[in-house]
Amino acid sequence: MPTALIIGASRGIGREFVRQLLAQGWKVFATARDDAALAQLRSEGAQALKADVARPESLAGLGWQLDGEKLDLAVYVAGVYGPEHQQRTAPTVADFDHVMHTNVLGAMQAIPLVAPMVEAAQGKFAFISSGMGSIGEAESSYGWLYRASKAALNMAVKSASFDYPGATFVALCPGWVRTDMGGPNASIAVDESVSGLLRVIGGLDKSDNGSFRNYAGRQLPW
Repeated sequence: MPTALIIGASRGIGREFVRQLLAQGWKVFATARDDAALAQLRSEGAQALKADVARPESLAGLGWQLDGEKLDLAVYVAGVYGPEHQQRTAPTVADFDHVMHTNVLGAMQAIPLVAPMVEAAQGKFAFISSGMGSIGEAESSYGWLYRASKAALNMAVKSASFDYPGATFVALCPGWVRTDMGGPNASIAVDESVSGLLRVIGGLDKSDNGSFRNYAGRQLPW
């Protein structure tokens, strides 16, 4: 039975990863911050672990909770959008810290903890990024704090891909998804996005290590 870890599975894309992987017969570890979400994940068949990626001491607990596991797949989903600033409005220090801690620092702290478990299974480590983090495709300053955080995440993923040769790292854009973050007018249903992401992940090989793709498989410019 293959084993997966979904970091940030309380709702939206993370919860859908859990649902689809369980339906495919995977053993799934899933993290959430609050007890209600943890209870719901357990009721669905996941092994739920309490972790808050914005708190280093909480995230560090994943190491001992997963001691001895080999992960065929790990997905860092946790993320926040933050305020809808454009470049004419500077973010506050509090907003900057919240977005960057969740979207970037959390991922960078998770990598040394989780990547060895992925390497042990010759597995794949995916990070939910965004096309808004692509410098090459940027067309506006809308959401510039979020954009900056995802560009930084992309660099963290690319950099880490050199240090864990037994694992395949990938940054993934899920598209504009109808979730709490994406809103009701988004163009893609969450199940469609995640099924596409899982197809992309399933098709990756070592030559794809350190790449940036969307849910349809298109390679995105950094």
